[in-house]
Amino acid sequence: MADETATSRAAAVKTLASKIAVVSGSNSGIGYAIAQELASRGASVVINYPFPELKDASEAAAAALETPGLAVCADISTTDGPMELIKATVTHFGTVDIIVNNAALAVNMPFEEQTLEHWDKLVNLNCRGTFLLTQAALPHLRRGGRIVNIVSISARAAPPLQSIYAGTKGMVESLTRVWAKELPPKYGCTVNAVSPGPTMTEGFRAAGEKAMKVLGPTIESTPAGKRMGEPEEIAYAVGFLCEERARWVNGEQLFVNGGLYVD
Repeated sequence: MADETATSRAAAVKTLASKIAVVSGSNSGIGYAIAQELASRGASVVINYPFPELKDASEAAAAALETPGLAVCADISTTDGPMELIKATVTHFGTVDIIVNNAALAVNMPFEEQTLEHWDKLVNLNCRGTFLLTQAALPHLRRGGRIVNIVSISARAAPPLQSIYAGTKGMVESLTRVWAKELPPKYGCTVNAVSPGPTMTEGFRAAGEKAMKVLGPTIESTPAGKRMGEPEEIAYAVGFLCEERARWVNGEQLFVNGGLYVD
């Protein structure tokens, strides 16, 4: 009984209360799991969705958070979208404490079949979007802020069929390392990355049996368990990096993939 009471009290502590968190691409998947994790710790979270037709579902998702949040339509792959997201956040909340660069797309196909259209789509969202959103947020970032970039083991493990995607995630990894040295002295923040492996999102579930069969050998070789990761497991790592007690963690890439890739 005493243990249960202690656990309940610990769960009730809102360690990120009064913090404002912006999570790009957070109306579903890993992004929404991150939003739920941060909101459970007391943060007010801005849910970001890219297209107007997602408005109702995204607003419902923001309202359903443990700490109700705000839903903002902004396409992070455009040159204006990142600034629109930050402007809406600051207009509503007045400031920013946490930026999670999560919005991204992947293309899986032979190198010979990947086109300039694929290149533009992935580079504009995965790389330029991360660059512009962080840049837009910095003037409003309070001291003690957190920047967390969602990378991927693809940047290190070099899987076939992911030339552009792996390259974009490698760039975000490099941005993380540079920013971790450049930005904290100016803004009093930390900059880190979280690197998931295959994760059971809605997209993977919708991909069907054929896609899961292709992933079979990868899943079988994961040391911590023969399964895919869960979005909540990725989100927990992000939550840890956003805590005050993680203030001395800077410039790290936290691998959350069951040991599928070990640095």
